[in-house]
Amino acid sequence: MDQSTLHIVIMGVSGCGKTTLAIALQQYFQCPYAEGDDFHPQANRDKMGSGIPLTDKDRYPWLRSLRDWMTKQTKTGAVVDIITCSALKRQYRDILREADGKVVFIHLDPPYEINLERMKARKGHYMKAGMLASQLETLEALQTDEEGIRINNASNPESVQNEVLQWINQQNFKALTMHPNNS
Repeated sequence: MDQSTLHIVIMGVSGCGKTTLAIALQQYFQCPYAEGDDFHPQANRDKMGSGIPLTDKDRYPWLRSLRDWMTKQTKTGAVVDIITCSALKRQYRDILREADGKVVFIHLDPPYEINLERMKARKGHYMKAGMLASQLETLEALQTDEEGIRINNASNPESVQNEVLQWINQQNFKALTMHPNNS
């Protein structure tokens, strides 16, 4: 397996701040970025928009398409890429880890009340605030053998970005040693 690409998967329940952090990191690293929501087929979006939680059967094709996108980035020579994906269960993260390259997870985990307020404030998103409870019931925390970090991102986006970048730099990932913004 090629370890030349670092895939940074920003995970967590809907509304936790994945997209905000992903955009900031994408701008910092000037790298490819995949918004996981964009990979959902319309049937999944319709189901979630109706307040119906997705099943594993619904999620597997979506996860495989994200995994395949990650592998494609490795094959095209990307040093780092950013992916947003709820990755709520270990088995979902296992599918993502099948991608060529190195996969690490940034688990954004704000307090429930903050997460709920963020979801309520979003306009036009198919994932409704009422789905938060089902996502939290499904969520399995990162295990000790899964490379990543959990961040209680109740603070402002800049503080969260700084905490993530500090963690990334402390890991001394091989892919980033030659990256121009890694200083």
